[in-house]
Amino acid sequence: MRGGDERSEGLFSYVSCEARVPANHPLRAIRAIVDEALEVLSPDFDGLYSRIGRPSIPPEKLLRALLLQAFYSIRSERQLMEQMDYNLLFRWFVGLAMDAPIWDVTVFTKNRERLLAGDIAAKFLSTLIGQPRVQALLSDDHFSVDGTLIEAWASVKSFRPRDDGCPGDDGDGGSASSHSKQAVGAEGRNSGRDFRGEKRTNATHASTTDPDARLFKKARGQAAKLCHMGHILMENRNGLVVDAILTHATGTAEREAALTMLGRMEGHHRITLGADKNYDTAAFVAALREMDVTPHVAQNKTNRRSAIDGRTTRHPGYGLSQKIRKRIEEVFGWAKTCGNMRKTRHRGQDRVGWTFTLTAAAYNLIRLPKLLACA
Repeated sequence: MRGGDERSEGLFSYVSCEARVPANHPLRAIRAIVDEALEVLSPDFDGLYSRIGRPSIPPEKLLRALLLQAFYSIRSERQLMEQMDYNLLFRWFVGLAMDAPIWDVTVFTKNRERLLAGDIAAKFLSTLIGQPRVQALLSDDHFSVDGTLIEAWASVKSFRPRDDGCPGDDGDGGSASSHSKQAVGAEGRNSGRDFRGEKRTNATHASTTDPDARLFKKARGQAAKLCHMGHILMENRNGLVVDAILTHATGTAEREAALTMLGRMEGHHRITLGADKNYDTAAFVAALREMDVTPHVAQNKTNRRSAIDGRTTRHPGYGLSQKIRKRIEEVFGWAKTCGNMRKTRHRGQDRVGWTFTLTAAAYNLIRLPKLLACA
């Protein structure tokens, strides 16, 4: 007998979000790891909020929501709130009841500065890899490092001379916004610009949209774009991220960031560091050896002499590091395709760097359940 196509909606529902999520869903294992890390960060959250006044939305729920944004490639917080309104899986992961009202999208804007001030993204990543069961998956001796370009949320048309009132000029630094409005009024919205014959460099020009962005390209033949540079330090056993940092896009940024991340590591025993040819400079290799780090850096012999000689390349571990270091591209690939980091949605080095670090933590989280199950 055919059933009738009729809507049957009950006045009350006694089924919780917990019952709707399958017992073997991957997010269950991920949430257990996230909750353990957030519990450790609770004292840090206490220091960011006043002890008086109206209770705010818990920062733990905000971070879980931002992790969902990276997991499911949601391009904006507004779209994230729209999905949380009807997606029971999202509500369960964040910690909202089925009938709980959805937050206004400006919640993220208002709380981002507070989370930035507390450096919560870096602390979350550090706490995540500091869990005892995760520590058992990490290598203590072998690491790899690399950097990638993250396209800024700014058009090349905004790259204008500093003496025209752009940010960073020694003159009236506050005239950047007025300069932009005058330019739009004079030239029209999204009008074309002729750069022919104009020499543009980061020393003389700056973006009126994102002053922290730099015009840069990593290889000959590529188009120079306004971008930031993200850096990852990866352990070689399972390819998990142990540190992340974002800097200005410069020719020396990769090597400087590598030394910064190595300096933040705990422990004083000898380790190895795999890297590509861009790290093959005499100063960088010497700095690694002073830090008791064996430089497993790819040799760059193009019209020059490599700083890596037979003392390093003769060992089998050198070739092994050169193979494993390429796995760091998997981190960048996931962050740019799934984590929405190919072109950032934020402006300013602080905001972009905070999002980049949280995305690196999200990459670890999607891999940890399977690794822990096999351990």
